[in-house]
Amino acid sequence: DLGLIYGCQCMPAEGDFYKAFIAMTLTAPGCGMGPFLVEDVKRKIMLIPEVSEVDIEMVFDPPWSQDRMSDAAKLQLGIL
Repeated sequence: DLGLIYGCQCMPAEGDFYKAFIAMTLTAPGCGMGPFLVEDVKRKIMLIPEVSEVDIEMVFDPPWSQDRMSDAAKLQLGIL
């Protein structure tokens, strides 16, 4: 809902498994929550039984803005 995930792709891995490639960003390049968010995303994706590996690339282009947020997230944060 925050619009931090820019892309997600799955590629075949060994056996019947897949490797997930995630491109994500942070609300600001120096965000102290970065390492926590990356690990949380990895942990959630690894819950999918068919996924054996997750590769996360942190990108900052294009820069994140509130326009990337869903209306539900904006409502919850009192922005909308």
